Amino acid sequence: MLVFPLINDTSRKIIHIDMDAFFASIEERDNPELKGKPVVIARNPLETGGRGVVSTANYEARKYGIHSAMSAKEAYELCPQAIFVSGNYAHYQEVSRQMHDIFHRYTDEVEGMALDEAYLDVTVNKINATSAVKIAKMIQHDIFTELQLTSSAGVSYNKFLAKIASDIEKPRGLTLIPPEDALSFLADLPVEKFHGVGAKTAEKLETLGITKGSEIQNASPQFLAEKLGVFGWQLYLKANGIHQSPVKPNRIRKSVGKEKTYGKLLYLEVDIKAEVSKLSQRVATSLQDKKLKGHIIVIKIRYADFTTLTKRLSLDDKVDDADAIDQCAQKLLDETLRDTVGIRLLGVTVTGF
Repeated sequence: MLVFPLINDTSRKIIHIDMDAFFASIEERDNPELKGKPVVIARNPLETGGRGVVSTANYEARKYGIHSAMSAKEAYELCPQAIFVSGNYAHYQEVSRQMHDIFHRYTDEVEGMALDEAYLDVTVNKINATSAVKIAKMIQHDIFTELQLTSSAGVSYNKFLAKIASDIEKPRGLTLIPPEDALSFLADLPVEKFHGVGAKTAEKLETLGITKGSEIQNASPQFLAEKLGVFGWQLYLKANGIHQSPVKPNRIRKSVGKEKTYGKLLYLEVDIKAEVSKLSQRVATSLQDKKLKGHIIVIKIRYADFTTLTKRLSLDDKVDDADAIDQCAQKLLDETLRDTVGIRLLGVTVTGF
């Protein structure tokens, strides 16, 4: 068996900041009457005939099992007393910009992953601090005092570990994974907690007898690559604490989308839904080929009269699988579809990588 030298750069100091229930927290901040009550960012299903999908929910609502990408109807059934808020994406973008202004006080090495999360490389920083934990605490303090919002932070020597660390003590948490603890921490980590491992990959790993990090660490990298392709090798490296991807401050936001124009107008709902499913599958295939995941799903409809509508949904988690994309696209379609008007173009796009 070939032996690969595992070279690990543990000199970097990386922070991952993840806002706590960002959209819902902004709504609570702006409307104090919402505090302590279950808040769901979605159109009220009682006003939409059951249509709509949950963008996010505050922690009170999550106690009832409500989560992003769930139908608003199901969320209502789980918690009829929940307060549904349609949301204001432009406002959330402005708050995110204010959050990034705070980040840039400490470093310009900032890579925004979504409106509510970012990586910061503070190996060299503007306040000449030697402790990344100290900087993370200062950022959390600034966000709380200036924006009246809470955040969670993960600190480690690479992006993969910092991302995992920020999830450990939510909300308002701060977790450090130092180099000397990384392997033991990862050894106990369930495979589904490895970012990039979805439900289907976790099932496949389980059939191989792999359910936690130690079993990935002890597996042959060639075996993992044979079973999972390039992702198997990447997973092996991550389980051994190796992830060399740099923080990319000039990261260009991209999107992956597919559109189709129909010479014969679509009228039947069953045909329209089938076409959206096909487009979702094509988008998922393209995302997986490019090793990309996004948390914003966009649907585009052009009607016979050339009226063009787009509708988007922002999720808490990034997705790349066809089922998740199609589920969101179909829900957006339900909210946008006009009866008796033929459709000449449909499009599905995933963005927010």
